Amino acid sequence: MKIKIEAKATKILKLSFFHNCRPLPYKLLFCLIWFLFLAHLPASVSLAVTSRITTHTTSRDLLKGKAKDVVISSKGTIQLGRAAEILAEEIEDVWIINSMVISGGNIYIGTSPNGAIYQYTLGKLKKIYPLEPQQDKKEKTENKEPKDTNTPDDANTVDANTVETEQYLTNEHIFAMAADISGRLLAGISGEKCKLIRFNKGKVETVFEPEDAKYIFAIVVAENGDIYLGTGPNGKIYHLNSFAKLPKVVYTTTDKNVLSLAIGKDDLIYAGTDTRGLVYKINTKTAAASVLYDSEQEEITSLLLTEDGHLYAAATSARVKPTDTRFAAPLPLAGRPDAEQKAPESTQKSDGGLKLNIANTKKDDDAKAKRKAALPTKGKRPGKNSFIYKITPAGYVTEVFTQQVVLFTMTAHDNRLFVGTGNNAELFSIDPDAEDHAVVYTDEQASQITAVTTIDRHIYLGTANPAKLIKLTDGFAKEGTYTSDLIDASQPTRWGKLQIEADIPTESKVLMSCRSGNVKDPNDPTYSQWTDPIEVTKPLDLTCPIGRFCQYKLTLKSPDGKKTPVIREIAVADTIPNLPPRVESVTISRLDSAAKAGSFKITYKATDQNADKLTYKIDFRKISRTNWIELKDDIKADSFEWNGKTVEDGRYEIKVTAFDVKSNTTESALTASRISETIVVDNTAPDIKKYSMDVSDGIVTLKLNITDQLSAIKNLHYTVDSSDDWNATIPNDLVYDTTEEDFTIVTEKLETGEHIISVKITDAVGNTVYKTFEVNIAGN
Repeated sequence: MKIKIEAKATKILKLSFFHNCRPLPYKLLFCLIWFLFLAHLPASVSLAVTSRITTHTTSRDLLKGKAKDVVISSKGTIQLGRAAEILAEEIEDVWIINSMVISGGNIYIGTSPNGAIYQYTLGKLKKIYPLEPQQDKKEKTENKEPKDTNTPDDANTVDANTVETEQYLTNEHIFAMAADISGRLLAGISGEKCKLIRFNKGKVETVFEPEDAKYIFAIVVAENGDIYLGTGPNGKIYHLNSFAKLPKVVYTTTDKNVLSLAIGKDDLIYAGTDTRGLVYKINTKTAAASVLYDSEQEEITSLLLTEDGHLYAAATSARVKPTDTRFAAPLPLAGRPDAEQKAPESTQKSDGGLKLNIANTKKDDDAKAKRKAALPTKGKRPGKNSFIYKITPAGYVTEVFTQQVVLFTMTAHDNRLFVGTGNNAELFSIDPDAEDHAVVYTDEQASQITAVTTIDRHIYLGTANPAKLIKLTDGFAKEGTYTSDLIDASQPTRWGKLQIEADIPTESKVLMSCRSGNVKDPNDPTYSQWTDPIEVTKPLDLTCPIGRFCQYKLTLKSPDGKKTPVIREIAVADTIPNLPPRVESVTISRLDSAAKAGSFKITYKATDQNADKLTYKIDFRKISRTNWIELKDDIKADSFEWNGKTVEDGRYEIKVTAFDVKSNTTESALTASRISETIVVDNTAPDIKKYSMDVSDGIVTLKLNITDQLSAIKNLHYTVDSSDDWNATIPNDLVYDTTEEDFTIVTEKLETGEHIISVKITDAVGNTVYKTFEVNIAGN
């Protein structure tokens, strides 16, 4: 039965005011109310933007948080992961589970570094190879040196990457196993001696020992029982008949090792190699071979041929280091493939439970569905990625998965690929048709998932460092948590509501708790305690204290493990108290045009963290005075022209004050100011402080002492008898650089009679004065 939350019209208005006005009976009513409200607002009214919504809707957003027993898909959903059960751990002298086979109800695992094979059945793990006499086991245990309790702990620490040299470590490896046509276990022993062994009625028999191989990396069995081996270091593929007899070399590659094999139809086998990362297609009858694909990676670690004839190849580069951006590379195309839409593993049919939606608060809500148009080309991606390629029967290759992880193993189950990776021990589930993938399991202790197989809807995993055998059931974990990354409001803020868009089946629950703090380290002890979990059935108040950072925790519960809540989006609101605007700069420039001589342009830049509408006031004062004089108020533009001729000459400061009152009440409005650098108001031309004139033989020598109160002397020109030809001169010290300069003007020889010498003096800001001097040149 589907749970439906009903509310009165006023309640719906509150929760879904900006939504698409549904359900239909309310649509017209709410839209009309909103329209009429806006139509009657005064033009000058503007609501302050003091609240905002942070949404987590993509895998990139969600993977910054921490998931425990929940799955985050590449499409940005959260749901419970598969229920996990550890079948075996702390396996003696085993570091890595390399291979796994299920046959006859038994699980067989091949390990390193001792080359041991274990059988798990009826809840017990038993070593079946090599079998050691009880006396040898006792001696081995007795010969081990006890830890010196008087030695510091670090002196007894063993590097996990260093192989111990005790005799009981044989340094053999079981890289590959398979069941033959009769269900008997086949295992490849790799090391100093390479051989293929078979378990038959409780006995172990060696059926093949290749002379030119040290490693058996892959074993596959054809429908007719024929056995194929991929070996190294000479890159050979061997064939044995169903009785493990008549060995022969099918093909010798030019690569060192054949790491993976897959059996096809029509006598075809497929091989993946290292060094060059090639995928081969080989006809076992004719030994004709061709390269299907050059991956440009170092290794093809796994090959998988599905029933529809598609070949999947896992290509990786050695020693790739994982990053925090597990879904950093976007999928190739925008939208989704036009493929048959099947329910992904992360969802199930609705049982009529609770369905939650988030109120639409933005005009373009499609933004969350947009994806980048194309992947970067090979060689241009950051870091070393690994890839899974899909090769069609016609030989066309497409990329269906890429991450900065190491790919170890791959299997198919329910039309999905399951891929074991390192170095975060993550199991990826991939739907190659829907372009969807998710981390469905992460082992917090192990470093790698190195073996994967499936049977009866269960998935079995083998890990490395440490080695564990794990079973994932087809049901969901009964409880899992998702803890978000810190949400940064940039200022201590009051946190609003948390909303989720989710499908919650009947009996399942999603609970929320939160906390806040003021430092970037979520482990800082000053963070508030987590609030008590509250079931999410509607938008919930975040009741944590005011703080710059907030964190939420979602707990998903499924009592029977049959269905899981699916969360598609989380929205968190915060309301920042009104913050003062900030005047970032005030600049003053003198206007050069003749029409605006003596005027200044005052330019200012201000910002507001609340995005409030700002107005400005400009004040001025003369240096040495205390009080400011208002020049202009309620200015909406970001510049103002001031006529400097309206004040006396002198040095002035300009103060610009920004107000956010247009977006706030008079009680909550705030201001901020900034004072300009000192400017000079100078509307007075230079003055001739003193002068002297001397006439000799018709030549006039005029000496001038010029001063200006505020500005440097810029130039002095002179002319005789009102000629248009002005002559420039320079100060006696040869440099225009001060407010006082001395000049000496020497004219050419003048004719007898009356003459006028005119001078034009200009200061640095363009103030100009004209002065004339009369002179009489006497005759002989």
